[in-house]
Amino acid sequence: MAIAISLTPELEARLREKAAQQGKDISLVAAELLKNILDWELEDSQAAIQGIQQGLEDFEAGRFRSFDDFAKEQRRKYNLPQDV
Repeated sequence: MAIAISLTPELEARLREKAAQQGKDISLVAAELLKNILDWELEDSQAAIQGIQQGLEDFEAGRFRSFDDFAKEQRRKYNLPQDV
């Protein structure tokens, strides 16, 4: 399937340079870059959903602490100033 996209001259130059460095056709490099970013975006979304789900499960199981306790720990851990 062919898709036509418009690139700024700067972005086109960067893409051409990357293709030249890799010794690949510019279309192949563009397709690989798009695939990589789409794969990364999917993995990032799945990881976020998994983290939220784990947090909900922890909360329902009583595994949580107050924000004040968390904030105190972070201030100690990173040597941050106390609340004003």
